[in-house]
Amino acid sequence: MEEPRAAARILLVDDEPDQVEMYHFALEHAGFRVDDAETGSEAIAQAHERRPNVIVLDVRLPDMTGWDVCKALKADPVTAAIPIIILTAAVSATIGQQAAEHGCVAHLLKPCYPEDLAQMVRRALAAA
Repeated sequence: MEEPRAAARILLVDDEPDQVEMYHFALEHAGFRVDDAETGSEAIAQAHERRPNVIVLDVRLPDMTGWDVCKALKADPVTAAIPIIILTAAVSATIGQQAAEHGCVAHLLKPCYPEDLAQMVRRALAAA
């Protein structure tokens, strides 16, 4: 495995323990270092502290929406350049448009195959 991928740090933000466990394991198996956050405020704090290479973000969180997290991260020069991938079960005809409007590089709908998520992370890293 290539060194940049092996060293990449991913912040996985989701409040569903089963989803976190599945995607965390898949991303680690793909060679990434993975940190988890369950709330939007925790995600913002970890993004500042750990400076992940990519953030995988759910839209529905207990304390704020994923869109609010995107706005906060993109408005801050410290975190603005971190690519964000939306991973959500919130099905909407406009989810792709909303993701783009909030500065996200991609979106995936749950449930998605863990390998699809790992591939999307690789693409985000390659484009960064």
